[in-house]
Amino acid sequence: MAKGFTDEDDALLEELGVEVDVKKDTGRTAREERVITGFEEIQRFVDKHGRMPQHGEGNDIFERLYAMRLDRLREQIDCRAILEPLDRQGILTGASVAAPTVDTLDDDALLAELGVDVAGDHISSLRHVRSAADKRAAEEIANRTKCEDFEQFKPLFLAIKGDLDAGIRETRPFQKMAEIKKGEFFVVGGQVAYVAEVGEEFISQYERRDSRLRVIYDNGTESDVLLRSLQRALHRDGTGRRITDPVAGPLFSEEIEEGDQSSGTIYVLRSQSDDPVVVANRGVLHKIGVTGGKIETRIANAKLDPTFLMADVEIVATYKLSNISRVKLENLIHRIFGPARLDIEIKDRFGNGILPREWFLVPLFVIDEAVERIKDGTITNYKYDPMKASLVSSTK
Repeated sequence: MAKGFTDEDDALLEELGVEVDVKKDTGRTAREERVITGFEEIQRFVDKHGRMPQHGEGNDIFERLYAMRLDRLREQIDCRAILEPLDRQGILTGASVAAPTVDTLDDDALLAELGVDVAGDHISSLRHVRSAADKRAAEEIANRTKCEDFEQFKPLFLAIKGDLDAGIRETRPFQKMAEIKKGEFFVVGGQVAYVAEVGEEFISQYERRDSRLRVIYDNGTESDVLLRSLQRALHRDGTGRRITDPVAGPLFSEEIEEGDQSSGTIYVLRSQSDDPVVVANRGVLHKIGVTGGKIETRIANAKLDPTFLMADVEIVATYKLSNISRVKLENLIHRIFGPARLDIEIKDRFGNGILPREWFLVPLFVIDEAVERIKDGTITNYKYDPMKASLVSSTK
């Protein structure tokens, strides 16, 4: 065992590739011997590679360890005094690259700063090498604050839950940075996260594109994170997922082509009820549904059914479907027009109060537009604005 070193020190140095020889008594302290040994390791690196060790996430963990160690040696006057007579390569006079501050020259402290978890006492038992960027990402995601205007976002999260329950949306493994954009939803850290804002793009110190985001979480908190930090968090989270856009399945057409299988019909009905609310809004009040059978059969007993407002109805529009999920499509349509759903209670034949869910205060021309946007696949970019009585972009 080298003088001034414990068995534990020798084991660590051996794992680092440092040859520990039994030396004659030089009168140096144990700390001085350790400083020299660590410096010799850096010298061997320079001999082998012809350059100074560098910081950087893409570099080998040991090179980054040597770079941090060298910065500390250059900063400490007493260490320089010991090493300058041994510095045959001019290592101590080279340019220093800024690195996180570490108070001691202890390798364990340096490794901890680099994000290395060491199992037991040996560096050979590395559990995980976590980059500084990974550490920053975890900290940014964890550092959330109360979302003061959460009431503005709460309906979005409720709609997302409804879409997931109805099968309109799905969760899929997160894959690439391009998926992170304004208006998208993710699952990270067990919470549903909504990207509410994306700041201007800039170039990071590592020459990478990045942006600052405002991310709202379904528990009423928010975080001001970098796009790449959210990307890292999603990749590292075993349960991290992307929530897909609403889909109704394959597109449908009004004309069924050869080989297609008819799946049903979207129908739009108008009520003949004499209820004052219905009378006042008859021109824009429509029931929108999807059926796999004949519409005439579906509405035959409308006046006995609270779903049809206990009154006869007239058919004002139909759209044939092919190769499509009727349930998903109906849920999608009802989600789009949800803000304009009629709020009314109808008594059934037994006097029980019923709340019909398929009547909407929407002009027929808007329903036509929605169907066209379902056909061309752009409906996911729109929502219905009752104040404007029109479909508006949901991405603004």
